[in-house]
Amino acid sequence: MIVAFSVSPLGAGESVAPAVARAVKVVRESGLPNETSAMFTTVEGEWDEVMDVVRRAVEAAGEGAPRVSLTLKADIREGVTDALHGKVEALERELDDLQ
Repeated sequence: MIVAFSVSPLGAGESVAPAVARAVKVVRESGLPNETSAMFTTVEGEWDEVMDVVRRAVEAAGEGAPRVSLTLKADIREGVTDALHGKVEALERELDDLQ
């Protein structure tokens, strides 16, 4: 599965960068394939391992905050590996065909 998620503490001050950095650190240290963009962190793996990483990332981001907001989108597809890159490669091929 691939999960794209965004986590942000609420009521912890103006800048969320330190909290988001703690969450991204959890994801990167998980060893699962992942990418971070301006809006989401995407992680790929088996259901239990991905959801455990998301849970721990939420906990890390929420340290010191009374509330946490989580947005999550998942693509659950049995038997597919490296979809994190494969989906983008398929899109790029389609774009090349349009030129």
